[in-house]
Amino acid sequence: MSDAKIPENLAYTEDHEWLSQDSDISTIGITDYAQSELGDIVFVELPEVGSHIQQREPFGTIEAVKTVEDLIAPVSGEVLEINDGLEESAELVNQDPYGAGWMLKIRLEEPAELEQLIGPAEYAELISGGE
Repeated sequence: MSDAKIPENLAYTEDHEWLSQDSDISTIGITDYAQSELGDIVFVELPEVGSHIQQREPFGTIEAVKTVEDLIAPVSGEVLEINDGLEESAELVNQDPYGAGWMLKIRLEEPAELEQLIGPAEYAELISGGE
């Protein structure tokens, strides 16, 4: 059983991204489980502000000491802001994945896409292997 933190107020993807929704602005990052599986994160590549991300498509990469993984967009939208702090301190994703380690803010284009995300209980079951 994973002891990863899974905040109740977020939505999740099976690719281990989280999403926080505030009106039409979505904040996106990776979960505590994902950062612990990756290990020490050394670099995060994020899209340009003003670019467009597409649901279920890669929007960037995250590099850990042992591996590089694609970041998969939970929803589609225009990138409004990226977390510049990760350029200097990628380890913020390890230290605080739901806070200082957030990755981007987008303007949600298709509210119906939110229905395809999973809730905290379902995500907990996913990472525990359905135990």
